[in-house]
Amino acid sequence: MKFNPLILVLTLSASWNGLAQERIYRCGNEYTNTVTEHQAKSCKLVAGGNVTVVQARKPGTQASASAAPPAASTASKSGSEDQRAKDSDARLILESELKKAESRQQELLREYNNGEPERLGPETRNAQKYIDRVTELKAAIARNESDIAGIRRELGRLPAGGAKP
Repeated sequence: MKFNPLILVLTLSASWNGLAQERIYRCGNEYTNTVTEHQAKSCKLVAGGNVTVVQARKPGTQASASAAPPAASTASKSGSEDQRAKDSDARLILESELKKAESRQQELLREYNNGEPERLGPETRNAQKYIDRVTELKAAIARNESDIAGIRRELGRLPAGGAKP
């Protein structure tokens, strides 16, 4: 007889599932998986589903619990201040990038000269080099326009002046 690892896996998983599905009883407001003979008459078997029990706090612990919300609100205030600072930094970075892109665009347009840039030394003898450079300038202008539009979109997504969180 051959050893079949699939049968071993199926057997182990079936036995594991049997162990994981213990019976749960409800005894008044208490849930348990062990019932004594004394409790057996008042407890009922809970069927069909998982039971999650949340422990209630004792009255003496509420004083420490009331201290938690101010700490959370302090954290949220500092979190929103941090977010404002990040937004402000992002805005500054994007604005400087926008200025660079706009100045680069002006340089490209000046060099492009409405589709008739000045011919450089080797381009006077080789027309294809001139055509290639004009094509590259056109593509660079289009890319730069796209970059400017993207930067403006990003600036539009940021809160105005960092006033909003």
